[in-house]
Amino acid sequence: MENSHLSSHDKDVLTRIFNPSLPYGDTVEEGVQLEQNLEVETDEVKEAKRLEVEGVKAAESGNVDKALELLNQAVSTAPEHASCYNNRAQALRLHGDVSGALQDLNKAIELSRGQGKVACQAYTQRGLIKRLEDDEDGCKEDLRNAANLGGQFAKQLLVTMNPYAALCNQMLSEVIGKLRSGEGELPME
Repeated sequence: MENSHLSSHDKDVLTRIFNPSLPYGDTVEEGVQLEQNLEVETDEVKEAKRLEVEGVKAAESGNVDKALELLNQAVSTAPEHASCYNNRAQALRLHGDVSGALQDLNKAIELSRGQGKVACQAYTQRGLIKRLEDDEDGCKEDLRNAANLGGQFAKQLLVTMNPYAALCNQMLSEVIGKLRSGEGELPME
């Protein structure tokens, strides 16, 4: 599944997948967000983090098979490091293994105790999968959890899923469109 010629749009999509809690336009220098908690940084965890970065780079270059190989090594190296599971879940999803991705997201949430950046990312990704599987309630619950952890992307998605907000946005768009075309005027006091 190697494709070393990704468009900038494809790279942006991969950035959104691997870093869903980032506001649009933001980037992560290493290409991966690692755990924010006070995890003891053993040699194994350091090696797992290195493998994660390499795995994410491989996925971003279109080589999902290599990404999975590296992320599997990261999980084997530090099986209690939640970030490994979250990143592997994204690669599994790109590879078409939604069931495996869900298992890894559940493990990431469990290991992170539902706290921090990794949990935020895992809740967001799990919510997106649930939405694709038409589980709107499960999707909203996961997105609320991510939003409560500071996930701006999750907050934005929740707003767009609110039918009243969508209707207000549509009406506002129509009004602005009419103003721009000269069809309407703002009321003056």
